[in-house]
Amino acid sequence: MAEQHTASDCKQRASQGAGGSVSGNGRPNTAAGCGGGGGGLSGGLTQPAGWQSLLSFTILFLAWLAGFSSRLFAVIRFESIIHEFDPWFNYRSTHHLSTNGFYEFLNWFDERAWYPLGRIVGGTVYPGLMVTAGLIHYLLNLLNVTVHIRDVCVFLAPIFSGLTAISTFLLTRELWNQGAGLLAACFIAIVPGYISRSVAGSFDNEGIAIFALQFTYYLWVKSVKTGSVFWTIGCCLSYFYMVSAWGGYVFIINLIPLHVFVLLLMQRYSRRLYIAYSTFYIVGLVLSMQIPFVGFQPIRTSEHMAAAGVFALLQAYAFLQYLKDRLTKQEFQTLFFLGVSLAAGVVFLTVIYLTYTGETAATMATQHHSLAQHMPSLYFSPLPLINPIKPVILNLDTERLFDPVLSAFAVYFAGVMVRLMLTLTPVVCMLSAIAFSSVFEHYLGDDMKRENPPAEDSSDEDDKRNSGNLYDKAGKVRKHVSEQDRPEEGLGPNIKSIVTMLMLMLLMMFAVHCTWVTSNAYSSPSVVLASYNHDGSRNILDDFREAYYWLRQNTDEHARVMSWWDYGYQIAGMANRTTLVDNNTWNNSHIALVGKAMSSNESAAYEIMKSLDVDYVLIIFGGVIGYSGDDINKFLWMVRIAEGEHPKDIRLDFRTPPGFDRTRNAEIGNKDIRLKHLEEAFTSEHWLVRIYRVKKQENRQALDHKLRNVAAKQKYTSKKTAKRKRGYVKNKLVLKKGKKLNKKSV
Repeated sequence: MAEQHTASDCKQRASQGAGGSVSGNGRPNTAAGCGGGGGGLSGGLTQPAGWQSLLSFTILFLAWLAGFSSRLFAVIRFESIIHEFDPWFNYRSTHHLSTNGFYEFLNWFDERAWYPLGRIVGGTVYPGLMVTAGLIHYLLNLLNVTVHIRDVCVFLAPIFSGLTAISTFLLTRELWNQGAGLLAACFIAIVPGYISRSVAGSFDNEGIAIFALQFTYYLWVKSVKTGSVFWTIGCCLSYFYMVSAWGGYVFIINLIPLHVFVLLLMQRYSRRLYIAYSTFYIVGLVLSMQIPFVGFQPIRTSEHMAAAGVFALLQAYAFLQYLKDRLTKQEFQTLFFLGVSLAAGVVFLTVIYLTYTGETAATMATQHHSLAQHMPSLYFSPLPLINPIKPVILNLDTERLFDPVLSAFAVYFAGVMVRLMLTLTPVVCMLSAIAFSSVFEHYLGDDMKRENPPAEDSSDEDDKRNSGNLYDKAGKVRKHVSEQDRPEEGLGPNIKSIVTMLMLMLLMMFAVHCTWVTSNAYSSPSVVLASYNHDGSRNILDDFREAYYWLRQNTDEHARVMSWWDYGYQIAGMANRTTLVDNNTWNNSHIALVGKAMSSNESAAYEIMKSLDVDYVLIIFGGVIGYSGDDINKFLWMVRIAEGEHPKDIRLDFRTPPGFDRTRNAEIGNKDIRLKHLEEAFTSEHWLVRIYRVKKQENRQALDHKLRNVAAKQKYTSKKTAKRKRGYVKNKLVLKKGKKLNKKSV
């Protein structure tokens, strides 16, 4: 009886939880005396919210673990090494930062790059990536965890993939619900579109920038929902970190003003929106200008003008709302007409100025089409298999309106430039998560709704008791008689099972697809190559590091190496030698000069090499092993870039002699090539990298013409000087005696 009495008391306390005491976290304090007295943990787990929090934490942890593990294929197959080209400069800069300090890094003049010009590193990079890796390295050493800076750089992107999953969960939860947020976190953790830029060893800006991008979106939505300056300042700090990490911050500074502009068009203006955007624009503008590489661009360049225009529009809109309550209708219309006319004139003059100076967004979007990563993109290869499933969002409130605006913006820019596919990937993951969450809620929650119907409103009971009421209550629509007692039509168990199984199979296929693409397409470092035999055995081609190590060990410390710009960062990072051009590509004239040397004959190229003090020339040749990414394959770009700066010396000519090359399956022209000014210094094991030494100029060049043949002349001996010296008369006339003509011949 005592146990039954206790149970009944607990039920009574649970039923009175809404009106009873409330704990510090805002939940009813009903578990204090009902089976929860054993401890805070057990008491928290008896509540549904406690189990949901534990389940969410477990799913996010597993998503982080899965994302981190799927990015380690390259480390397992090869070793812990920096990949690609740009990451080598980032690693070299981070090593300089961790060795010499932050201020030395900002003032670092790199004399080994762009000889003889050099490069000011602190003012030409986004330092967020280097500072993040250096700070982690400093904290680990502070905790007596000995780790090399290279290992921090290698594993930085996989670690940040977990933070990206968490920020995507927070953003999707704010826009939709918690279930969709968990699915979005799982999708973004393994989606190939994001893994392509965040595998282990890919020490690039995008590895941390996508986390900053998603987290800034989350804080912006939170700021608009609450109107709190606290959340807005957090959004500004996250935006500042994004500006320091990647040039894609322009995506944020154009998307958020677009969201505000759409809200104004839909007449969704509120004080919360005014506080959020005004604070974000002013504080974010000031913080972004603290990055040396950005400087005064936020107030000078055209890609930032949309944010300034929306800020001015928002101030004008708020001012008009203020005047509308204090002026008559006629006075307000007159003032509004004058204000619109003035604003139109300002916009017109601004457009004319930007057009005259050439600072247009179209120029910004198309100025880098010489690179493959800046070409227009094809959508469906790096995106998940579930990207066609995009739900139609009907509940377009203030914060949910951010989702379709973000989707349209990301789709447009991803179509302009293939590199911006990276910004579209989180959007697709969020939309797909919302779609799957809606499907699962519809097909798995139908029985629960019918078994636990919602409690009837008290107003309905009053209407049943007092059926003679003549008026409905305010805000309530009376149901039709045929709709009041209609039974709910549920889905059959077979349909629910089939749909659920199909969704689960689709998710399994998505996981397998992501793992396969990650393993085969994005887990091979460009520094180390691998080939496979017919029996499945693997051959490692380590020619790049072999050649760079030879340069480091067998050349002078100040030797200058000429190569195409693709290999500049690797030569400076691994060989530690001076290069003429690298992957920064900031000086097109200097690149064109190197392209002219590569495209000219040996004599003309030697003159360019002498003017640039070149000691060695590095060439990538894949004709022996069939490597298609060699310099002959890039030769067309060398000619095109050189032709742009030197049209009189270099031009395309398709009348080439026949030749043979295994990679291109054709014959090359001259096979017996004899070099006069260059000599072979090193060739890697598989003939992939070839290094030539530039011969030094001799003191006196040999004459190309032959000596004159002087005919032997008859010598004359004088009688006076016969005993002392013999001589001869110069240019003495030689008489030839003629023959008498015979009479017969006449």
